[in-house]
Amino acid sequence: RAMIRFLIALQFLTIFPIKIKCGIKEKDFGASLLYFPLIGLLIGLLLSLSAILLSFLPFLPALLKGTLILLISIIITGGIHLDGLADTCDGFYGNRPKEKILEIMRDSHIGTMGVIGVVSLLLLKFSLIVSFPAGFLWKALIMMSVFSRWSQVLACFSACYARQEGKAEYFIRYARKKDVFIGGIFTLGLFLLLMQLKGLILFFLSMLSVLLSLHYIRKKIGGMTGDTIGAVSEFSEVITLLLCALY
Repeated sequence: RAMIRFLIALQFLTIFPIKIKCGIKEKDFGASLLYFPLIGLLIGLLLSLSAILLSFLPFLPALLKGTLILLISIIITGGIHLDGLADTCDGFYGNRPKEKILEIMRDSHIGTMGVIGVVSLLLLKFSLIVSFPAGFLWKALIMMSVFSRWSQVLACFSACYARQEGKAEYFIRYARKKDVFIGGIFTLGLFLLLMQLKGLILFFLSMLSVLLSLHYIRKKIGGMTGDTIGAVSEFSEVITLLLCALY
């Protein structure tokens, strides 16, 4: 069932038109988390290839190249994690009880804080992307993509599902410790390969930031939802890029 689980991960994390003909069991969703970092590597390679190809077009302004890379990253994922970030910002704003937060997050309309959150995050990503030299940008894009998908695995395993039912329920309910561990080793190995000892420091600082964000989310709503997993993924991308810029 490895191929089915890989396809579930690919279908969930990208807009690629994947059709799974075989029967899917509930546990397959949780088991598909094993392949999230691998899908992140695929996304990172596509973004890196885009950056490399754009670097051969010297007549394009650097700001335009950065914008195109950012747009490609949104297109590949269908903006699903940005939607989760927007809903999380709307729900978490203010001192509301858990029930009210979950109600707001389920609303299909985006509020003021959601817009502010998405715009702020995109501006941060854009400014960081254009700040990297071409020779390092491809590495940052790969690390960003892989770490953020592993952070989703960590988020699923870290808490129970905060709602009665929803799309992310089976991912969270059947998340396995071994998938977190294997994904973490894979991600750490990639960081070491691309940045040597600095990669080790970058990985643990990024992980610490994610663990703090997960603690905050659990404190607010007592668990995780699909929206908060998306928000954690977007937060992880920015943190990884920021730490790459600092190092």
